[in-house]
Amino acid sequence: MSPTTFTLAFDAFGKLVLTLADGTQHVGAVAVRAFPIAAPQQSISILSAEGKELMWIESLDTLPDNERQHVLQALQGREFMPEILRLDGVNSFSTPSVWRVQTSRGATEFVLKGEEDIRRLSPTTLIVADAHGVQFLIRDLPALDRHTRKLLDRFL
Repeated sequence: MSPTTFTLAFDAFGKLVLTLADGTQHVGAVAVRAFPIAAPQQSISILSAEGKELMWIESLDTLPDNERQHVLQALQGREFMPEILRLDGVNSFSTPSVWRVQTSRGATEFVLKGEEDIRRLSPTTLIVADAHGVQFLIRDLPALDRHTRKLLDRFL
C-alpha cells in the first residue's frame, strides 16, 4: 500500500486510528513488527482491533514523518524489550544471581535464574530473561564495554 493512501492518528482515548484513502476508519488499530530484532524498521503490519491485517508497511523510511512517528509511538506502546547497554555488576557468578544493569529504559536490577535464560540469537545478539519473564536485549555484544563483556563471559 502506498504511503499516501492512508493516514494515522491517535484519538482522544489514545487509540490508533487508521484512515484509508476511501475514508474508512479503523479505530483501535495495532502496529506489529514482523521481525522486531532482526529488522525493526521493516515489515510492519497494521492490524484491526480484531486482528485482521489492514495494511503492510515494507519500510518505515517510506512513510511521511507524521505517519512514521505515529507508527513508532504505537509500536513503543505495545513492545517492551529494554536493551542492556552496560552490566554494572552481579552479586554472584552462580545462579540465581542479581544483575545490576543500565538499559535503554534506565537503570534496573533483575534476577537471572539460570544460564539457560540467556539465549544467543546470533553471534552478536542475546536475549536475557529475568525471573519474572521480562526479556532484555543485547543487540551488539562486541560493542559493549570491556567490563560488561568480561562479566557476560562468565555466564556464556
